[in-house]
Amino acid sequence: MGEDMRGVGVAAKWPPVIVMVISQVAMGSVNALVKKALDVGVNHMIIGAYRMAISSFILVPIAYILERKIIPKITLRLMVDHFISGLLGASLMQFFYLLGLSYTSATVSCALVSLMPAITFAFAFIFRTEKVQNLKTQAGMLKVMGTLICISGALFLTFYKGPHISNSHSHIESLPHNNNNNKTKNWLLGCLYLTIGTLLLSLWMLFQGTLSVKYPCNFSSTCLMSVFAVFQCALLSLYKSRDVKDWVIDDKFVIGVIVYAGVIGQAMSTVATMWAIKKLGAVFVSAIMPISLFSATLFDFLLLHTPLYLGSVIGSIVTIMGLYVFLWGKKKETEASRMNNEDQNSNNDKDSTRSPPV
Repeated sequence: MGEDMRGVGVAAKWPPVIVMVISQVAMGSVNALVKKALDVGVNHMIIGAYRMAISSFILVPIAYILERKIIPKITLRLMVDHFISGLLGASLMQFFYLLGLSYTSATVSCALVSLMPAITFAFAFIFRTEKVQNLKTQAGMLKVMGTLICISGALFLTFYKGPHISNSHSHIESLPHNNNNNKTKNWLLGCLYLTIGTLLLSLWMLFQGTLSVKYPCNFSSTCLMSVFAVFQCALLSLYKSRDVKDWVIDDKFVIGVIVYAGVIGQAMSTVATMWAIKKLGAVFVSAIMPISLFSATLFDFLLLHTPLYLGSVIGSIVTIMGLYVFLWGKKKETEASRMNNEDQNSNNDKDSTRSPPV
């Protein structure tokens, strides 16, 4: 009977794992296709605004069906919090992230986003939500080591592009020396923008941790954030162009990419990730997320014919290694915390059953 129950428990984990794998493969394809759309010359914040609008449209009925009876009273403070959430996690993040994507590739963008758990840990240490004493444990040292490895991989990926390791005839051409210099500058600038976008996303995760306590309805909270982000993205689009005609997109490929990014890359991936975290836990879900990096690389190379560079491959591998060392430390920390809680509960039970002295 015990073995049967364990078998059911293991089987119950497979659906969220499969959903997360599919979601991350889709996210890799979203980044590759958005990169192709940006190459056409579309204002990156117009893509961001449309993407958030589609996400809001998808999430409204889901939030209404699942959370209409438990939504807390909306106060001015909650509205301000969701405005800040949209600024950090959607509009400003997309401003830098998509700008960096336009200068680099989907592979590089996914590799730098893989830094997010380590960067979030670093911010938690800076803001004193992570105690110094915890760093002296084995789990703490693994987390620090993983963070440093991640940063090393990102720096290698940024400053060493390296030779082509693919045979993409559409991209290997003899270019003037000045053009190569411009491409190198754009590459470094793009990596900087992507890093800023990842930093903003990490800050959003810390901010969202406090907001979710005050507003525990994930779907309606994401919907509110998306609504604010639509207007924020529209204002940020003025940085590049103020012509109303830019909002009229007649390229069928770009329209398809925007719809796909809004439905799959924003709304459905958010729903899938929230459901998987509830079923498997945040650490396990974080371990699955690097699949988007390999997916982006595959779509980049096979469909979009983007050349692979040695620096991108080595830097991505080092970054993923660092991420898993970090997650290993996080797992040990979680296990230690659970054992301490069990020991404390056991001691409390013994104290409660101990007979009083006569």
